Amino acid sequence: MSDIEIKVTRYEMMLRTALARAEIVEDQKYSNDFMTMAQSYYEDGIHFQKVDDLINALVCFSYGHGWLDAGIRVGALKSR
Repeated sequence: MSDIEIKVTRYEMMLRTALARAEIVEDQKYSNDFMTMAQSYYEDGIHFQKVDDLINALVCFSYGHGWLDAGIRVGALKSR
């Protein structure tokens, strides 16, 4: 397995796990937006992984994790 394949696999697992642990904070204006963006980037990453576009898959998984991180930092999401 190449370095990029290892990274893509690791980042996909990290984002999948983070999405499973993320929860929306009620009464926060953009909570759904943060979660939707993270989930969308995860789904896009899976697509790129399937068509062997590993660079874009890695980018998507990284961006998705960034959306979750930002959502938690501004209080729109929480992690259990």
